[in-house]
Amino acid sequence: MSQDKIIANRAILAKNLIHLRAKHNLSREELSLALGFDNSYISKLEKCKINITIDKLTLISNYFNIELKDLFETV
Repeated sequence: MSQDKIIANRAILAKNLIHLRAKHNLSREELSLALGFDNSYISKLEKCKINITIDKLTLISNYFNIELKDLFETV
């Protein structure tokens, strides 16, 4: 996979995460606590600063009751 595609996927995930938080009226801190993530983790994801594991992606999709693939669909 090219570096451009990796960056694009991170951007889509970030946008979707921001959208989901807003839709559910959640702050970054509230989502972090609900998922058991470090407080700054959601912020770093939304700023495309870090990689995420499949396990954490699964936790996020389960929390929002969506399919894992939906995290990478363009909103």
